[in-house]
Amino acid sequence: MSLELLKAAADSNQWWAITPEIILACGALFLLVAEIILSKDQHKYIPVMSVGIQAAALLGIVLNFHTAWQDTNNFAGLLRHSAAGQIARVFFLVSGLLTSFLATVCLPRVRMPRVEFYHIVMVITAAAMLLAQSNHFVMFFVALETLTIGLYILVSYFRDNPLTLEAGLKYLVMGSLSSGIMLFGIVLIYGAVGAVQGFDGAVHTGFEFATVAEFLKGHPDNFLAVVGVLLVLSGVAFKIGAFPFQIWIPDVYQGAPTPVTAFLAVASKGAGFAVLLTLVNNVFFPLQSLLIPVLSAMAAVTILYGNLSALSQRNAKRLMGLSGVSHAGFLLIGVTASLTVPWAAGAVWFYLFTYLLASMAVFGVMAHVVGDNDADQELDTYDRLAKDKPFLAAVLAVGVGSLAGIPPLAGFMGKLLVFLAAFEARLYWLLAFAVVGVVLSIYYYFGWIKAAFFESWRPALAAEEAPPAPRTAPTLVSATVLAALALATVALGFFQEPLTRWLTLK
Repeated sequence: MSLELLKAAADSNQWWAITPEIILACGALFLLVAEIILSKDQHKYIPVMSVGIQAAALLGIVLNFHTAWQDTNNFAGLLRHSAAGQIARVFFLVSGLLTSFLATVCLPRVRMPRVEFYHIVMVITAAAMLLAQSNHFVMFFVALETLTIGLYILVSYFRDNPLTLEAGLKYLVMGSLSSGIMLFGIVLIYGAVGAVQGFDGAVHTGFEFATVAEFLKGHPDNFLAVVGVLLVLSGVAFKIGAFPFQIWIPDVYQGAPTPVTAFLAVASKGAGFAVLLTLVNNVFFPLQSLLIPVLSAMAAVTILYGNLSALSQRNAKRLMGLSGVSHAGFLLIGVTASLTVPWAAGAVWFYLFTYLLASMAVFGVMAHVVGDNDADQELDTYDRLAKDKPFLAAVLAVGVGSLAGIPPLAGFMGKLLVFLAAFEARLYWLLAFAVVGVVLSIYYYFGWIKAAFFESWRPALAAEEAPPAPRTAPTLVSATVLAALALATVALGFFQEPLTRWLTLK
């Protein structure tokens, strides 16, 4: 009987439903084969191949966004296809594409393997896409660890740089600890739920999201299950950089190569929130009375910690890391509100897309400003940037202004939608923390803009000794991408309806 059930499950697998992930996986392997069969002079085309493969997968998703298999389970319940999963797919593919673009700017400066970088980015992107559609704790953990292990490699990719190796070691230690905490939580949930005989005669285990939700609905006070839920949320909090699991962020963001820092800031954070929305609104929803105070407290402290720590920061990459902590706090407000306000989940996704555009624009400028030492990104490096490279300074101003939430840029609308959701959810005290966080962030964000647009006075001797900032003029392709990111950030500030309608925000 068990063999028949297994055969029936295998026959029902719809492989075409994960075509984008298969394209990325096969494309990643193709890059390694291409490196072998192509001559060294032709290796310069491999980054173009990587971008083309990811663009093809993205185009396929966009053209087939509304499909008949949405809101269905697949692969014996391991995956659940939904509109939210499609949104996440688009988000991660755009993140992977822009990370590959940043790599074309940064990698030629160092004597490091290049093909493997694009290969790993594609594997991580595919894993993040599967993670956002996971419907089973086994699938959830395998996809999450695939993503995390790939990031372990990328963070320490510039192995000749001591700060990069330090960042990789710290990320490995902290990431392993968070994975252990999460796995222990999953085991406790499984131990509490056990196996349940369904009406269809099939046996459902505590690894299935629907079974866990049903169990928590009937046993909201089960001690093992509650502890397991809190441990799983703690593991997810590490991925999004929420307090008290944010301690790794400044060092890792500084030491990691700039494209990897951008990937961590955007894709890793997006993966964490995609999972968190699924867990909070579906699996752990019966524990609503516990989740609201826990997530609210985490959001408030995360906002305060991120902004207060960034006030005295002079390294641009560490500044982006700490500001990313504060953005995680703002996003947690939206997640908390989604427990009582259904459209708040769409507000979280809108915020994530605006964060993607602004962050990638800023990291794109950083990729052109940085010199040989990728970790050396002091704010002084940006002195007189507006005078030397006015285009890069303009893109930086738009990106940083959007991150600060300055109207009429897209970041302002992202914060506004999250704040409106919190207001509708009556999280008034949380809104007070959010407003304080916004005010604090203006100081350090505008300090960066000041460094780029205004000359800082220096003693004559120091001015003579200071080496010129190694700034790379953007190519036509780079300028086009950066201009598109800046224009999209401005356009979304004025016209939100196309994106909000797509995100089912009414």
